[in-house]
Amino acid sequence: MDYNVIIVGSGPAGIFCALELIANAPHLKILIIEQGKDIDRRHCPMNTKKGQACMSCPECELVSGWGGAGAYSDGKLTLSPEIGGFLTRYIETAELQALIDYVDGLYVHYGAPVELHGSDTHAVNGIKNLAARNDMTFIPSQIRHIGTDKCRDVLSNMRKAIDGKADTIFEKVVQRIIVDKKKVVGVKLRDGLEIRADFVILAPGRASSRWLETESRRLRLTLLKNPVDIGVRVEVPASVLEPLTRVTYEPKLVFYSKKFDDRVRTFCVNPYGEVVKEHIKGIWTVNGHSYSAKRTNNTNFAILSSTFFTEPFDEPISYGMYIARLANFLGGGVIVQRLGDLIKGRRSTPERIARGIVEPTLTDSTPGDLSFVLPYRYLSNILEMLEVMDRVAPGVNSRHTLLYGVEVKYYSMQLRLTNCLETEIHDLFAIGDGAGVSRGLIQASASGVIAAREVIRRQR
Repeated sequence: MDYNVIIVGSGPAGIFCALELIANAPHLKILIIEQGKDIDRRHCPMNTKKGQACMSCPECELVSGWGGAGAYSDGKLTLSPEIGGFLTRYIETAELQALIDYVDGLYVHYGAPVELHGSDTHAVNGIKNLAARNDMTFIPSQIRHIGTDKCRDVLSNMRKAIDGKADTIFEKVVQRIIVDKKKVVGVKLRDGLEIRADFVILAPGRASSRWLETESRRLRLTLLKNPVDIGVRVEVPASVLEPLTRVTYEPKLVFYSKKFDDRVRTFCVNPYGEVVKEHIKGIWTVNGHSYSAKRTNNTNFAILSSTFFTEPFDEPISYGMYIARLANFLGGGVIVQRLGDLIKGRRSTPERIARGIVEPTLTDSTPGDLSFVLPYRYLSNILEMLEVMDRVAPGVNSRHTLLYGVEVKYYSMQLRLTNCLETEIHDLFAIGDGAGVSRGLIQASASGVIAAREVIRRQR
């Protein structure tokens, strides 16, 4: 089985890589290998069995399969080179902006809505000035919101466009990357099958970032450090953030904590959305969704604290997994706590949650005490952030505010890459969130285009 190009992973990075190759080099023989299921076969048992069957899923269908984690995300396309990744490490800002516009156009072509949020410059500047007066940086960006319920439609349209023009195999796991004399020659699947290719493009996503790290160490590739992001998901009445979300849909706020000078930021704001669980490699974490066709009474968002570890410690992903596993150990899954209870040093109980004015949208969570889970440094950063946010959005720092824990992002490893995202092994590329080059749909998709264009250039 020989191919010109093998793409490992069918998340946004892998999909856009394939689309670009098909559009500009249709003669290439392309294979996409995905450990999860096809888009029409992805069904999370939490929706029907309240999570009772989740532990038996070999690969979590919320994060694996065609579309990757993006298939069940809220589908926000952030059209700013400053947000959602690190591609400015590899290409100039103007070039990245042009690439973002190109990728955004493809999303619209395949069914994303035309409407853009954050285009009112006067209102956006008002938020920016208000944040600055309160010790925060507001990063403005235009945002196109697809919605969790519509993401599958967009991804299905992309699937149809690729079908018949590239081979795709599902529920197959790549075990090893095959290299000969610093040149990639193919991959070996877990079932023993070896498949040869001229180029291999790794797009494993966050769910398989640990596999990519393991393989990179085996191949003696240079690993660079990204910060590990650990925090909580915050849930408040939608009216609290309405003055911000009405203008920009997803307000991006950055704060440097006074006590530790750590970078703390808001992430993945979901107006009128719901809090959800994710199950990755035996560990429960928390996330958020928002929809185009239905609303709840709440808005949720993450507060994440970023930490760069220094020598001798070199396992940021393992550290994040350890924190999440501890929360699971103490709470049997995701822990929820009222902010007022956390400040008073007591655990939340079902009765205390019920007396609050914020009705939790994630009912399958355990009232508990996050101070037994999160190290003091992270708790201090989160509480400081909530205090300053309350000056911009009064009500965020309410005793009734709900905190779900923990939220961890497993993209803390980054490979040394060239400006075309090639690794130190010739013709082996690494793209997307799992490779540490992106943190969102748009830049993940853009990274796929960058790698594809280099492959096309070398094939000419």
